[in-house]
This record gives sequence, C-alpha cells and structure tokens, in this order.
Amino acid sequence: MKVAIVGASGAVGQEFLRILAERKFPMDDLVLFGSQRSAGRKYSFMGKDYEVKLLQHNDDFKDIDVAFVSAGGGTSVEFVETITKYGAVMIDNSSAFRMDDDVPLVVPEVNPEDALKRPRGIIANPNCTTIMMVVVLEPIEKLSHIKRIHISSYQSASGAGASAMKELEQQYKEIVETGSVKTINKFPHQLAYNVIPQIDVMTPNDYTKEEMKMYNETRKIMHSDVKTSATCVRVSSLRSHSESVWIETEKPLSVEAVRKAIVAAPGCTLKDDPQQYVYPMPLESAGKDDVYVGRIRKDLADENGITLWLTGDQIRKGAALNAVQIAEYLIKVGNLK
Repeated sequence: MKVAIVGASGAVGQEFLRILAERKFPMDDLVLFGSQRSAGRKYSFMGKDYEVKLLQHNDDFKDIDVAFVSAGGGTSVEFVETITKYGAVMIDNSSAFRMDDDVPLVVPEVNPEDALKRPRGIIANPNCTTIMMVVVLEPIEKLSHIKRIHISSYQSASGAGASAMKELEQQYKEIVETGSVKTINKFPHQLAYNVIPQIDVMTPNDYTKEEMKMYNETRKIMHSDVKTSATCVRVSSLRSHSESVWIETEKPLSVEAVRKAIVAAPGCTLKDDPQQYVYPMPLESAGKDDVYVGRIRKDLADENGITLWLTGDQIRKGAALNAVQIAEYLIKVGNLK
C-alpha cells in the first residue's frame, strides 16, 4: 500500500500525518507532495523523514494506491488526471468535485457504500460543517425522516487554513501590544474580539457559498429531500467548529429517544446534562475524533422540532479524519487493495 499526501505542508496535510500514524494505517510507503513554496521541506513520520516533492504533471503517481488531496480546488482540478490516470484513488478535500454526479460525496458514518462507485477515481470529502452535522443527523433520521433543518454555525479560524489560525493569534497579539489590529488578510474583517457573519463569497440569493454547500451536500450525502437553511459565522475559536441545529421531523420525537440514538451512533459523543450546565464546547472538542452533542431539547416553536448543539474539530473530523476513514472503509471491504 503506497499513500500520497498532496498539500502536505498545510494544516490538513499535517493532520493527515498525525492521523495516519495514530490509527496505524496499513501502508508500506508514503510520498508527500506540495507547491514550489513547500517542496524540499522534510517531515517526520513513524520515525522516518520524508521530503516534500514538487507536484508536477509527470508519472509520480504511477504506484500510488490512495492520494489524500488537500491543496485547494484549483490544484485538484488541474492535477486530477495526473493523480488518477494510473489507478490511484483520489480522496479530495476541496469543493471542486463535490456536486458532480459521477463523484461520490462520502461521510463513512452515513453513506460509506457510495465510495464503492467512483467512475473517475475520485471521492469527495464534504464541507467540514456538513460532515459534522450529518454524523449527528443520521441517527435521528433513522427515528423519523428529517424534513427541514435550520443551522447557525460558529466556525473556527482553522476553516480558512493554517495561515488564518496564525492571523487570529497575530491579531490578539497586536491588540495586546498596540491596542489595534493591523493584520487583516485571510478574513474580510478583524476576527479577534469579533464574529463575521460571512464564510466564503456571496451567491446571487444572498446566501454565502458555504451556506449553499450545507444545503446541497446534505441532500446528496443523506440521499434526502431535506431542506436546509444556514447562516455560517466565523468566530475566534482556533480549530473547532460549533453549530446550533433546529430539526423538523415527520413525526414528533422525544428528547430521550434522540439522546439514546446519539449515544449509540458511531462518531458521536453525548455530553448533555443541562440542569448541571454540562454541554460540549469547542475548546474540549479540539483534537478529538468525535462530534460532541448537547443542549438537546424540544423546539418550542415546532411540535415536530428538536434543537441541539454540536461541536467538533474542523481539521480532524471536518477534513483529514473523514478522508482517512473513507480509505479505511475501502480497505475493509476489499475495494482499495
């Protein structure tokens, strides 16, 4: 088994290295790829140093079995044929192919079988906020079909990459040292001591691209006609996203039934004791694999409604971990190698 990581120097690329080591992914060799800027850097993995190769249009992927790609949509589109032409399975973390009919969009806790049919050799990793939400929705969907979802997301700086995390830290440093922020590059406005009700660009209907991803991707992953309306907000959390989610089901569900379903669901951890003020927060979900769920309660405005709070590590389950779990599933069912 020979594995490639494309975008090895980025936040998600570095997380791939940690997760592959932690989970003892069954591999014999590793190849790291990057841009002109990162080529030549060396990273340690399982006691051995690996040098980042320049990503080029050549035969470097000839012996690769699976390529984890997290280098941006433009790079994915440009190099997809180079990566897949010799049979490598490309698990892509960008939004480039997610809504293509011939590319499966997969969250292993929800629709792993979709990964088995990939005519172009590509499997798309969903948007981070969508991944975390559908992991929690799936056990509820099994109790009663979900008709509508409303979401307010509270998304960390990490969603905009490693440089965005550094920018947030730099802004707080500037505030402490000078009383004002001078560095604003990765976000449209100052993020420190602020929230920004915009993630990605605006679309013609005044929803952002991020919000429309949640609408479209949820339907594709869950094979559902569910309607989703989101407001995605950037907050000054460093690497964990959180979401407030309102769900309308076909039949009313009890809070206790939902709690039991969440406890039994893979990838979920229930932390929900409201009278003792116990609920999950992004600080504690950072670095963890599961999506943490709490504040489960009946919706006072809808008799068929449930509302809940969730939080999860954007770099792990929202990106690298989900991709590795896809590859693990393919190996388990004998569909990779």
